[in-house]
Amino acid sequence: MKNFTKLFALAFVMIGFTTIASAQTTSPAAAASATVITPITVSKTTDLSFGNLAVQSATGGTLVLTPAAGRSATGGVTLPAVTGTVAAATFKVDGEGTSAYSITLPTASFNLTSGLNTMAVGSFTSTPSANGALVAGTQNVNVGATLTVAAAQAAGSYTNTADLKIIVNYN
Repeated sequence: MKNFTKLFALAFVMIGFTTIASAQTTSPAAAASATVITPITVSKTTDLSFGNLAVQSATGGTLVLTPAAGRSATGGVTLPAVTGTVAAATFKVDGEGTSAYSITLPTASFNLTSGLNTMAVGSFTSTPSANGALVAGTQNVNVGATLTVAAAQAAGSYTNTADLKIIVNYN
């Protein structure tokens, strides 16, 4: 019994000198938040229209329409005095406040058609060009292009209603 008491006393003393070591600790809480901004959208407001043009039978050429709706012709393409409807394509970009965004124009050309006849539209340019900045949540993007006209291009009203699209993304 005496040994048992001594053993008990020794165990009690050992417990008293033991310190508890902790291998982990908990941090203070961190706040979490998220801000949902207005989605960026783009809509077409004006169609691309090269207007009236004429072509010599022996020589083709191009008609360049700038984003400001200025026209110039090369080769056998001429611009008659009666211009017809001339307009750069206009797209309205809407989004968050004064956010910056990128603009992606078509990289491949597409055809305007009149019956079985075609003319290629390509080399797209825009104002603003690669990037824009919204002002009070909106901005217009004007798009011009180059129309390639063949020698002896058949007369007609050439159209394409599906292929001129731009892509906009927040930066």
